[in-house]
Amino acid sequence: MTKALLLTTAILFGSLAQADDRWMSIPQAPDMPRAGTSGLAKVNGISMYYATYGTATGTPILMIHGGLAHADIWAAEVTDLMKDHQVIVADSRGHGRSSNDGSVYSYDLLAQDYLELLDFLKVKSVHIVGWSDGANIGYILSSIAPQRVSSHFAHAGNLTLAGVNPTVDTNALFGSYVGMMGTDYAAMSPTPDHYEAFIGEISAMWGKPSGMDILTTITPPTLVVQSEYDESILASHSQKISESIPGANYLVLNDVSHFAAFQAPIEYTAAIRDFIN
Repeated sequence: MTKALLLTTAILFGSLAQADDRWMSIPQAPDMPRAGTSGLAKVNGISMYYATYGTATGTPILMIHGGLAHADIWAAEVTDLMKDHQVIVADSRGHGRSSNDGSVYSYDLLAQDYLELLDFLKVKSVHIVGWSDGANIGYILSSIAPQRVSSHFAHAGNLTLAGVNPTVDTNALFGSYVGMMGTDYAAMSPTPDHYEAFIGEISAMWGKPSGMDILTTITPPTLVVQSEYDESILASHSQKISESIPGANYLVLNDVSHFAAFQAPIEYTAAIRDFIN
């Protein structure tokens, strides 16, 4: 992505901002469109929910959601991107409709799940769109299996605890997200009464990020994306990630928070398209 294109995308986000402060709320995602295929893949000891959308040829887009969430948060983006791309979504281990086999959660383990899912789907390589934990998983995939990653749109990831805003634990909007995902978990999960324990297990994973050392080995084209009002990830950390990945670019999404994909789906999708194209 050229610097001019980065600037154009940033201006687009700013010009389409709503009069009210849209970064202070999290809209509900719309319903997912009809999937071309969906099911539970037996991978790495678990049943992993997946769905595919669109019939376009070429490299598919794999969208990896954040912690506590599920594939359906991407509904608005999938509805648009499937018009001219094949899109793959999945519920990460223990999230949404996917099971866990009792294993301790780690980013390395979740990355391996996604590699085995690509094998199950017979997909050679993908453009990754990763949000939050999804970006963290994408960084690992880019490091250990660069041949499977055509590019990585990495939004709001962190690789050290120093990259996390220390006020996130008491942030009301982040708390509302945890509540929203709890409602979805109860409706989707094979263990619907397990959410409180699940939060504890994922929080333990959050306490053990992968570290910055993997970044210098990353070769797939990478766009490190930061929201202007991110409640969770510090801009200085995202900038440091971008500077540490050879050839990476950096984009700030204006007038949105950690939950930009919910708050500004049209602009978010445009940013994905600009980078992939």
